[in-house]
Amino acid sequence: MFYSSYIEISQSALAHNINFLKSQLRPGTQFSSVIKGNAYGHGIEEFGRLAYTCGVRHFSVFSADEAYRLQQVLPHTATILIMGYIDEEELEWAIAHDIEFYVFSLARLEQAAAAAKSLQKPARIHLDLETGMNRIGLGGDEIEKAADFICKNEALLNVVGACTHYAGAESSENHERVISQLAKFRSSVSFLQSKGIQIKTLHTACSAAVMAYPETHLDMVRVGIMQYGFWPSPEIYQRYMGISTDRTDPLRRLINWKSHIMSLKQVQAGEFIGYGQSFQTAHEMLIASIPVGYAWGYSRTLSNQGQVLIRGHRAPVVGIVNMNVLMVDVTAIPEVALKDEVVLLGRQGNENITVASFSELTTQLNYELLTRLPLNIPRRIIE
Repeated sequence: MFYSSYIEISQSALAHNINFLKSQLRPGTQFSSVIKGNAYGHGIEEFGRLAYTCGVRHFSVFSADEAYRLQQVLPHTATILIMGYIDEEELEWAIAHDIEFYVFSLARLEQAAAAAKSLQKPARIHLDLETGMNRIGLGGDEIEKAADFICKNEALLNVVGACTHYAGAESSENHERVISQLAKFRSSVSFLQSKGIQIKTLHTACSAAVMAYPETHLDMVRVGIMQYGFWPSPEIYQRYMGISTDRTDPLRRLINWKSHIMSLKQVQAGEFIGYGQSFQTAHEMLIASIPVGYAWGYSRTLSNQGQVLIRGHRAPVVGIVNMNVLMVDVTAIPEVALKDEVVLLGRQGNENITVASFSELTTQLNYELLTRLPLNIPRRIIE
């Protein structure tokens, strides 16, 4: 089957990033690959298999459907942890297949025990503790009630881990809040342990905390954006570069998004390009149409702003980005031809369209742009 665009994922770049990230961890700290949001747009199935070949054995997803997709492509030696949504009807499936999951409410704890009792097999749970994010998590007297319930149902509930999530570790302006969260987490864990609850794995750190707060590494870290080659914030990048003796970025981007020229049209001076009157030619121009538009993740806000790479040259987007097509000015590109490769994101020759620059033009975060890349764009693994 032919597609209007495709995404390349670099195996060597991922291996390099994982090795770098592991070098930042305290000895004995486990690495969990976070692949929520379709592996940050890289493709759960493709990225999961690739990460496994790079030595990753623990994966964190958001929901049961993501866990199911990952389970279909990974060996049983991999551990899958659901950090967010799992419906009550899916609990028995998760328990039966040794899928671990967060428990962030008393109701979920009771549901997990009921499902475990039905299967005669203990649920492998992680207690998500509220420390200040105020999103999900057991807090206040819920922790004491949860502890009592676990002690009464210890045959049904295997407390594999305890965890929390920091509210802004990527910015120093949240420093006091992060430190407070870690202190609250330690206090809650101590309370649970005082009740006789054995917890194998403590984990709190995301990508930003891994780099900025080594004291948060604990037994495991959950790394998302950095394994894909992107820094969680400019501040975290600048902080690392400020202490590094090597002045090159230690991360490598995995992703290249490519298409091709489907049409070339000579347009006379004074004509409008595409819908409306947002772009008028000042002189005779050669316009290339690319079979990618906002339905494929190329934002309409990039109209008359975005750039693509063709034959190693930058070509500006002209006119309004359509649902399935965008137009670019290729007048100045020598020997441009039908079927020429078009790089929407990534490198071609000496030029590079970065996700950061792409995002700045659309006011999106790296995270948002990547995760909006549609599922049906094929992902191809390259060396």
